[in-house]
Amino acid sequence: MKKYFLYIVIAAFAVACKPEIDEFLPSKGDADFSRFVSVGNSITSGYMDGALYKAGQQYAFPNILAKQFKLVGGGEFIQPVVNSEYGIMPGKFKLGIKTDCAGVAGLSPIPDQGAVDVSSVTYKVNNLGVYGAKSFHLLIPGYGSLNPYYGRFASNPANSIISEVPAINPTFFTLWIGNNDVLSYAVQGGAADSITNPLSFQGYMTSIVASLKANGAKGAIATIPDITSIPFFTTIPYNALVLKEISQVNALNAAYHPFNSLLLSLGITDTIAFKLGPNPFIIEDPSLPLPAPYKFRQIKSTELITLTVPRDSLSCAYWGSQKPIPHRYVLDNTEVNKIKTAVSAYNLTISNLATTNGLALVDINKYFNDARNGVYFDGIKFSSSFITGGLFSLDGVHPSARGQAIVTNYFLKAINEKFNAQIPFVNINDYPGLQFP
Repeated sequence: MKKYFLYIVIAAFAVACKPEIDEFLPSKGDADFSRFVSVGNSITSGYMDGALYKAGQQYAFPNILAKQFKLVGGGEFIQPVVNSEYGIMPGKFKLGIKTDCAGVAGLSPIPDQGAVDVSSVTYKVNNLGVYGAKSFHLLIPGYGSLNPYYGRFASNPANSIISEVPAINPTFFTLWIGNNDVLSYAVQGGAADSITNPLSFQGYMTSIVASLKANGAKGAIATIPDITSIPFFTTIPYNALVLKEISQVNALNAAYHPFNSLLLSLGITDTIAFKLGPNPFIIEDPSLPLPAPYKFRQIKSTELITLTVPRDSLSCAYWGSQKPIPHRYVLDNTEVNKIKTAVSAYNLTISNLATTNGLALVDINKYFNDARNGVYFDGIKFSSSFITGGLFSLDGVHPSARGQAIVTNYFLKAINEKFNAQIPFVNINDYPGLQFP
């Protein structure tokens, strides 16, 4: 069934990329796109490559959507403009050549250096995507004092993000929020922050949708992707500790023999063992019923290592072999299950809100899951692989420019189907891929 669905999506996008024919005339259908507002978090804002910068903001999916909406009567779409190509805070990545601690040079994200944008703006904007925002943050009065980006363009310091909506009086909206309700917990290996309670999430989302629909606006709402399938969590294999010499194997097994004896004496049979070839890393596990110095074990194949783990520590400081990888760089099975359970509950809420409020449902979760095995758009194969997959930017979390264009087409597909519209898809080839050095 999955393969069959992908063929349908590919076929639909392929039709959109053929030369215009008389039978296809752009139409707004049952919707009015004259005043469009987009509400969300970092992806909505155009954040990519570890920063919110000028070009990235222009490739934000709401900005691309607004251009397509103009073909069917859409109006002006104002963004809280970022003027620097290096963002409004340091942290932007570019693709470059990096030499590791062992003297091996390879292609890798490296810091992009330049002056950040320190200006501020205060005016009515249509893109209310605020990076770092969780669902309930949209409802907090004075959130601009907590989030510097929203503080740049808040029309009133006392405003909540959602209270900016009435000034726009939208006829159509998109809502994609909730990623950070689990992501902030996940990127720190479950060692900090917390997951938003699903029941609370339901209440927040109900209130947000009611505010957006207050004056009769129609809209589209998107599901939350399973964040454990994005490159930030899937790039480093659990068994990337490759031992090529039997002497290494013997030395490690001998070193862990006393520890294994301790485990067995306590009735714990999950001992540590090494062999030639790929081996699971050693990780810290605070939940183990062992004294503090011994809370470590080998990672399971279903557990995840974050992209932020220091590579030089793995290569030269013996992390994962002689020293456990710190917990903040690992999602164990318990944490992975917590995330998946929350995402599933969030998406049930989102689906129900779409049904009860007559909204177009954009199932980003399904689409991103499909991308694990690769999907084709406009003759190009995309996947969720880091760098080579083309779908994600260099931070491993946010879509690339082409990824944002693909997200745009997902929204257009759902909007066209729900509101009997005929809004043309965008051509993915019109958007830049990753820039190689």
